Amino acid sequence: MNTTEIEAARKALGPVGVCLPVEFTTALDIGAQREAVRRLEAAGYGAVWTNEVIGGKDVLAQLAVLLAATERMVFGTSIANIWAREPQTAHGGAALLAQAYPGRIVLGLGVGYPEQAAGTGREFGRPLATMRDYVTRMDAPTWPPAPAAGYPRIIAANGPKMLALAGEVADGALPAGAPAEQTALARTSLGPDKLLVVGLSVVPDADAGRETARERVTEMLARPGTSAGLVRLGYSEEDVRDVSDRLVDALIAHGGPAAVAAKAREHLAAGADHVTVLLSPGTGFATGVDRLEQLAPALTEVTRLA
Repeated sequence: MNTTEIEAARKALGPVGVCLPVEFTTALDIGAQREAVRRLEAAGYGAVWTNEVIGGKDVLAQLAVLLAATERMVFGTSIANIWAREPQTAHGGAALLAQAYPGRIVLGLGVGYPEQAAGTGREFGRPLATMRDYVTRMDAPTWPPAPAAGYPRIIAANGPKMLALAGEVADGALPAGAPAEQTALARTSLGPDKLLVVGLSVVPDADAGRETARERVTEMLARPGTSAGLVRLGYSEEDVRDVSDRLVDALIAHGGPAAVAAKAREHLAAGADHVTVLLSPGTGFATGVDRLEQLAPALTEVTRLA
């Protein structure tokens, strides 16, 4: 996409959106999903993001239904797992949605994890090379050709190498679960003309929010490379070892609506174009939609003042 098209995507997304809550143990009724996105649209949100792992749900099919259920809402994938479909098929599906609903889709792509590749009978390989190859092959000629409709294509990227790749071969990046310092580095890496969407982990609990957030950070620190990345950003080894208040407060927006809105503003000030709210896993679909509605007045105020 050119700079003008990316600017149009920034405007369409707005500063703040939300991720549709997920269930991992039950299949969500599509009627409940339609009702949820209509409620979120009525609450003032302009963008909703949806996830994908491997099996059970096709995120592009899901978006087709949800786009039809709403009037103006923009939908993004956070992320479309590259092991779920061939690259030319991913492009064809996204282009078809972009043709049917111009300006209302953003395709976020993620390399996922080795076990997800293994689940499809393929080798994970080297993440950077795998992602480069996938994005390159998306535009390979097909018969019949894909619809001639453009859409933003961004890559899930927290580390410096994947961020650099996103700036080279895609329209932007989608880092998640990182502090505002990482958002600033991501903007520097991408430059001003790329789309930067940040996934903000949220525990909307005014009472036990920090302790619940600490549990979430402890889980995040178990991922390979997370601790080292935080130390590179200036957090001490003691912060990481003890899961300090400083670290918890930097990684997770916790507390009431005002606190969540303030954390979203931090990332926007650091260079994000759009911040999307990620509720803690296990929140539950119905409860999560209720909580997103409760956050809406504070978060949509961020959009109004941006």
